[in-house]
Amino acid sequence: MLTMRQRWLTKPILRQLKQVLPPMSDTELQALEAGGVWWDAQLLSGKPDWQQLLSMGAPQLSSEERAFIDGPVATLCEMIDDWAITFEHRKIPTAIWDFLKQHKFFGMIIPKQYGGLEFSAYAHSEIVTRISTVSTTVAVTVMVPNSLGPGELLHQFGTQAQRDYYLPRLADGREIPCFGLTSPEAGSDAASMVDKGVVCYGEYNGEQVLGMRVNWHKRYITLGPVATLLGLAFKLYDPDHLIGEDDELGITVALVPTDTEGVIIGDRHYPCMQAFQNGPNWGEDVFVPMDWVIGGQERIGEGWKMLMAALAAGRSISLPSLSTGGAKLAAKATGAYARIREQFNIPIGNFEGVRAQLANIAATTYLLDAARKTTTQALDHGHIPVVISAILKAHATYRLREVINDAMDVHGGKAISDGPNNYLGNVYRSVPVAITVEGANTLTRNLIIFGQGAIRCHPYLLAEMDAASLDDEEQALHALDRVLFKHAAFICCGLGRVWLHTWTAGHLVKEPKGAGSLKRHYQQISRYSAVLTFISEVALITLGGALKRKEYLSARLGDVLSELYLLSCVMKNFEDDGRPASDRPLIDWLLAAGLNKIEQQLDQVISNFPSRPVAWLMKLIILPLGIRRRPATDALTDRCAELLLEPSDCRRRLTEGVHIGQSAKGLGRIEDAFDKVVASQALRDILKENRVTVDQALQQNLLSESDAKQLHDAEMAVALAVAVDHFGAEELTNGD
Repeated sequence: MLTMRQRWLTKPILRQLKQVLPPMSDTELQALEAGGVWWDAQLLSGKPDWQQLLSMGAPQLSSEERAFIDGPVATLCEMIDDWAITFEHRKIPTAIWDFLKQHKFFGMIIPKQYGGLEFSAYAHSEIVTRISTVSTTVAVTVMVPNSLGPGELLHQFGTQAQRDYYLPRLADGREIPCFGLTSPEAGSDAASMVDKGVVCYGEYNGEQVLGMRVNWHKRYITLGPVATLLGLAFKLYDPDHLIGEDDELGITVALVPTDTEGVIIGDRHYPCMQAFQNGPNWGEDVFVPMDWVIGGQERIGEGWKMLMAALAAGRSISLPSLSTGGAKLAAKATGAYARIREQFNIPIGNFEGVRAQLANIAATTYLLDAARKTTTQALDHGHIPVVISAILKAHATYRLREVINDAMDVHGGKAISDGPNNYLGNVYRSVPVAITVEGANTLTRNLIIFGQGAIRCHPYLLAEMDAASLDDEEQALHALDRVLFKHAAFICCGLGRVWLHTWTAGHLVKEPKGAGSLKRHYQQISRYSAVLTFISEVALITLGGALKRKEYLSARLGDVLSELYLLSCVMKNFEDDGRPASDRPLIDWLLAAGLNKIEQQLDQVISNFPSRPVAWLMKLIILPLGIRRRPATDALTDRCAELLLEPSDCRRRLTEGVHIGQSAKGLGRIEDAFDKVVASQALRDILKENRVTVDQALQQNLLSESDAKQLHDAEMAVALAVAVDHFGAEELTNGD
């Protein structure tokens, strides 16, 4: 029985809703159902509860995790010669492979009951971060088995028998896993996958058993050339209805040993000169028994949902950790190089153009580390934040590119001359790989972050979509009526909140308890959270399903959501560290830059909004005076740059985990020269003030013999540090 409200108000709205909602593919629906939400939902509520975020405290390593980092991880880093791996051998030496297996680097996420290390997500991230400061190739080799692949999928979805057999073998390296998803026809668009399995009976271990005959062609598969166990995604069909009435069963994931008849492992790809194992593989009429499906027969058709849930965890750790490691390396090396390298008789770090780049490197490194720590801590608290994982993967890799570009500029010829002493060139080459894999950034930014975030994080929209999808009209009306007017109240409150915060510049926003001098930072993040929530509602109401195709708008709104999340992580990290005064310039710089970017993106959304009357109304409510937030001042930029040019607790925190190593080459030379230049700075000042040489200063008793030796040692260290590698003709032509 329908009420008057349902008949005369809810029913017309339901009819309109059915017309404007976009059609959802099975893969889109499964992606929406996978994982969960966390702080992203708070940001899209318009009034984030800061206590929820700040009460988590600082992430901590267990004594076992700390011992592993100080022991096997440090030893591994000492074993690595990245030049030899990348350019001489083009592969990881057997000794390193054996070490990785012996110390269970491939079993970090596997529970101890199966022989794994069962480390926290935070420890996993710390380990990858440290390794990536020495070698991208080794870091990728370690992170892939612990990310999206058989281990993670078995842990979440496998049958008990599958876990009992495979997890111990994965933990100790008897099995090397890879995961086959990408094919020539299907990259980001998994729905266009043509890899096909057909349910049938076949022979296995001398018996006729139910299974699938599968054909596939996969490429870009990391660890594929050396893998013994292939996680395989394919579309499954049942034309003979052996297991049900449906012909198309959907994307399914199975575990296939690579020595199975019909499996063909191809040669290697060589992505951007990176030496990790990567290549194509094929399957030709491969019979796959039904119990090879991850989770068994009951999990048939759930492959995409399984992959999205696993990806939400792995994508939050692997590439963000690698990006943070690269940024830390760049910060440590570039600050030191800018201090020891002189032009026109002054350190290049004194030039304002260089200082602007140093400030960006320092601040971005802080942001990446903060986001990495906060997100892995959320994973350890049981959250599986799908949208946040997309934010972190895309923006961590984008910002690594910015940092490495700045570092390369400052180093100049030092960075473009390859050789054993070049510590930046290989990181620079690897960045496009990081940007491309685990969800290409262009797709992620334009479609996923806001497209999924607006639906998943909305308190009512998903329920309304579910109601509109019901075939029974009366059921649909009852379901919609339960949330529709709550949604209306939500919109009205959001409008009032935005209007108030805009015209009071956020001064009336409630800040978290104890905010103190950080009050305005908290207020501004909360203010723009309310703005994003309101403008999202306007876009959804006025554009409906067309918003799905408005990639420009979606990307810009996604950038706002991403910036709000990253700035939230910055605030939490600063609180976790005890608000060290030396770090405050970085916080202020990041907030200034981030809020300026938010206003720029909002301005572009309004300027390009299809409905001009709606756009004018949004401008009046959101940006009545135009863009008001400005990037960091020159004075603040100088203060941030100085943090990398001088030894300090802040520099130590920013670059913690960068492995220097015992060998006197590359980064070790730079740090040695930096220490000696800093230690002899007072003596150098004497020479400059008196405009004398060392010999003249000795004659005038301005310096002692030991002072002169100290200056000489520093000069020699600088000469060695700024030198670049050179090769004989035969070395570069392999003797031809």
